[in-house]
Amino acid sequence: MPFPDKFIDLFQPETKAFLYLATVNSKGLPQVTPVWFDTDGEYILINTNEGRLKDRNMKKNVNVAMVIQNPANPYRYLGMQGRVISYTTEGADEHINMLSERYYGKPWTYREGQKRIIFKIQPISFDEHN
Repeated sequence: MPFPDKFIDLFQPETKAFLYLATVNSKGLPQVTPVWFDTDGEYILINTNEGRLKDRNMKKNVNVAMVIQNPANPYRYLGMQGRVISYTTEGADEHINMLSERYYGKPWTYREGQKRIIFKIQPISFDEHN
């Protein structure tokens, strides 16, 4: 499912928009986290550390909700429902470094014991607020 044309600017690296990721924990309760994100043009890519709550939640329940908010106009945002279709540790260190350069302006600072993982999320519906 292609992203809506009128929100493509939110996906551009220079926009530095955050994505708010909602997952469901083992008790069925929602959990929301603002995250850096990337896209391959079709899927949303989220990078996290293995063992974090969002990592555990998405491995148990593939259904997620997301919001990308326009940093310049917080009332303009794109809501999405999606499904995790895969995850991998391959290339995850390079991916988090690229995201850190984009959002933070410097290389990622690795912490001992971290193991990065990339989640690939397929959007299945959109809720546009312009």
